[in-house]
Amino acid sequence: MEWGRFLRGQAGRWAACGIDLVYPPRCPICQSEPRSQLGGPGQAAELAPDVSPWAAAVCGTCARELSADAGRCLRCGEVGGAADGCRLCPQRPHAWRHIAVLSSYAGGLRDAVLRAKRPAGEDVAAALASLIVQKHAAVIGSWGIGRVAPVPMHWWRRSTRGTSAAGELSRRIATLLGLPWSQPIVRHRATRMQNELPIKDRPRNVHGAFRVRRRLDGESILLVDDVVTTGATLSECCRALLNAGAATVDVAVVARADRSSADA
Repeated sequence: MEWGRFLRGQAGRWAACGIDLVYPPRCPICQSEPRSQLGGPGQAAELAPDVSPWAAAVCGTCARELSADAGRCLRCGEVGGAADGCRLCPQRPHAWRHIAVLSSYAGGLRDAVLRAKRPAGEDVAAALASLIVQKHAAVIGSWGIGRVAPVPMHWWRRSTRGTSAAGELSRRIATLLGLPWSQPIVRHRATRMQNELPIKDRPRNVHGAFRVRRRLDGESILLVDDVVTTGATLSECCRALLNAGAATVDVAVVARADRSSADA
């Protein structure tokens, strides 16, 4: 029985390789046939067993462009490069413990994030998630994460938009890291888009908008979103998770809007 399961699995992998030879996978970002795919020697060791590191393969050019960034503080996400906090952290306290950012919300990464928000943007979201894992797998692994969860959309906005970028990102990250995925938190109150509001009004806009479905006693959660600006939405989600008993909440985002007023 075990040999049969193994052979079926191998047959599926060989078939996939054959299809790739006939129809080479295209980069989800620029649609070119990637010569240098995501990952490289030793990268597979950072991923879950039985998960191909080439999933949602990104060409080398796009991977370098979208991942290029200045060093960032792992506490607040500001450019600064400190692992244990920077000079801006005391001025902008957040509810999360650490944050991993792929890059700044600008240029090609901004375009990719906007594409991931649209229907049929799942491949782009998966590619961006793969880049986050490639860049931050080691540091996220050091946080002792037990579960991956997305920042939720209100059900009405989810139904009208047709997709949830945070949902797709978080699922792919969970798969690549070999961690369980769930959606323990819901947005039970529809709110205005954060980027429609002045920065000072954003915390009030999302206050009390999230509810946790169950107790999370002792769990360590990686909360995933596409873009962070002021951190109001992420902080409110983190507080809800912590109030439900989570031991720690860390954050991973595709982009930080360093000079933009946009917020997811």
